[in-house]
Amino acid sequence: MINKKRNDENIHFLIISAQFNTTLNTFLVRLLLPAFILLNNICFSQKKNGLGFWNKLNDTLVDETSIDDYFSNNTMRYEDYVYNPAIKTVQLHDESFELSQPIINLGSDEKLKLSFDDLDADLKNYSFTFIHCNFNWEPSGLNTADYIDGFQDCAINEYRYSFNTLQKFTHYNAVFPNNSMRITKSGNYILKVFLDGDLEKIVITRRFMVYQNKITIESKISPASIMADRNFKQEIDFTINHAGYPIMNPYADLNIIISQNNRWDNIKTNLKPLFVKDAELVYDFDEDNVFTAGNEFRYFDIKSLRYQSERISNIKTDSLGTHISLLTDEKRSFKRYLTYSDINGKFLIKVQEGVNSEVEADYCFVNFFLPYDDLLIDGNLYVNGAFNSWKCNQLNLMHYNYKRLGYECTLFLKQGYYNYEYAFLKDGATSADNTLIEGMHFETENDYTIYVYHRQQGTFYDQLMGLKRINSIR
Repeated sequence: MINKKRNDENIHFLIISAQFNTTLNTFLVRLLLPAFILLNNICFSQKKNGLGFWNKLNDTLVDETSIDDYFSNNTMRYEDYVYNPAIKTVQLHDESFELSQPIINLGSDEKLKLSFDDLDADLKNYSFTFIHCNFNWEPSGLNTADYIDGFQDCAINEYRYSFNTLQKFTHYNAVFPNNSMRITKSGNYILKVFLDGDLEKIVITRRFMVYQNKITIESKISPASIMADRNFKQEIDFTINHAGYPIMNPYADLNIIISQNNRWDNIKTNLKPLFVKDAELVYDFDEDNVFTAGNEFRYFDIKSLRYQSERISNIKTDSLGTHISLLTDEKRSFKRYLTYSDINGKFLIKVQEGVNSEVEADYCFVNFFLPYDDLLIDGNLYVNGAFNSWKCNQLNLMHYNYKRLGYECTLFLKQGYYNYEYAFLKDGATSADNTLIEGMHFETENDYTIYVYHRQQGTFYDQLMGLKRINSIR
């Protein structure tokens, strides 16, 4: 009986030991396997394509953790958007001027140029097409043949591989309208880039406009009419002259949009004429056409990585690439206005030690730091500008560093000259506030564009029958 009892105890002990070992092994596998897979992927990526794939892996992880209101990353968005984290530095502008808006005159010789980099550094089969939209960037419902003369899509055949850069990439260019695709109607358009001839494999969407000169617009910019806002805001008053062009019901048939520095998150819309005088429509308000003036944009110059240009505090290179630390920024909301030249939030790709900036400009990590005593609890801070299509997302989100007592962010950018600002997006808001950190002064130089859309009776789309570009100091 004693031996039997001991045998039972031994068997019980062995069973418990086996269960413990199994549990321990399972725990170790679950703990170490993800790290092993991640390390293996990094090593394989570096072996296959060099340092650049570390950046791609890092960007992919950030993109996967981003908060998005859409169900899928392939959901069509009628806005400026990049659907693949390997795609960087998307630009769309007039072919003759890199800092221009993506706007062309219908029937003219003007052309737009699309360019972007693919950090996968291979050759892919990209194509593009156009989607006609109404004034509010919703599909107009027109058939493609109604607004495109020629082929409905076009392959992107112009490409070059990066040269003498740590980050390897393939650079793509496309110019339109061209002999294969001509636009026949004015209005808002979405440029849609897709892969392998499959319209569902969306890579890039970009907004552009085609207009006709059917009216004239007289405008002026002044400090806000309301006394409490005069030192902080700018008012855009204008008059539309449509002599020779019939507008039956300007209150119902016209839609006016005013944009500031080519941003779309803070546009002024739903403007109706204050007065109607024969062939003149007067838009002179005290509030509906007023923008916060903001401040001159911050800037940095990374055209060269060999020396520290203005606003660069440190440049170093390691196994991951080139790291650039900017000078520590400061909050400007209560500082006096200081005037200097900027490019109103835009960016310019340029390399100083090279011939072709498109393929010789390298990518680098740019570090931003803004001292701030307290953590903002009702929203988040972002580094904002045209380089990010004025969007607040996980890629340009600033994180609070409790040791340094401030907000910091690292962006992966191509060499060039950049304007930027710090924007605060309050929880639940859709428009970023650039005044919390930057302040606002009516003297600030800003670009404004007035868009006039007309839906003629008997038609089902909005034509862009006129626009006016104006500057607050010129």
